[in-house]
Amino acid sequence: MNQIINPSILYFGTPVVLISTVNENNSFNIAPISSVFWNGYRCMIGIAAHSKTTENILRTRECVLNLPSENMAKAVDRLALTTGSNPVPAGKIAKGYRYEPNKFGISGLTPVRSDLVAAPLIRECPVKMEASLAGIHPLAMDKGIEHVRTMALELKILRVYADDEILAEGTKNHIDPDKWKPLIMSFQKFYGLSGQIANSTLATVPERLYRTPDTEEATAR
Repeated sequence: MNQIINPSILYFGTPVVLISTVNENNSFNIAPISSVFWNGYRCMIGIAAHSKTTENILRTRECVLNLPSENMAKAVDRLALTTGSNPVPAGKIAKGYRYEPNKFGISGLTPVRSDLVAAPLIRECPVKMEASLAGIHPLAMDKGIEHVRTMALELKILRVYADDEILAEGTKNHIDPDKWKPLIMSFQKFYGLSGQIANSTLATVPERLYRTPDTEEATAR
């Protein structure tokens, strides 16, 4: 029997993304998020309106989306309840956040120079995507601007990097989902993926048919 419920959060499960950005003093910031989806070479992220990462993206109009694998949960967790904002926003103080200027240092992760943006790649993440800001969509504007706490940022993917270990054999542009084990967050807890549970009719559609002008533009860079 179904029941009407009123959960505080609706994080039913999405990949964890480590967003790397450049601070105003040219140091680097990392923020873990788990509100994200892709459509073609466009990506939508949900992020706090008053976070250091949001501030950096709005100022520089670029970032890197780094996707950790399930074996990176401890490194990601070391970033939990930290912020690059100083002073710490009131809403984050209530949740127990602390100011941390050296996100790479505390996480044990390694910055690597990007090709097209100033923000760094994270070496340990099997998938990295350089991106530019394409659109800004404040959430809850229907309640008035004073109620905006979260923003959906549209990002255009400029370049994709993938470890050889997760590529399908005999190809250079296809990630093998049996090899790719993303870190998933569901209701604030870390999960991995089990193996494929059934055949998918959708998988019979050749991936090349999903290519868009954005895809070709990223290839040509």
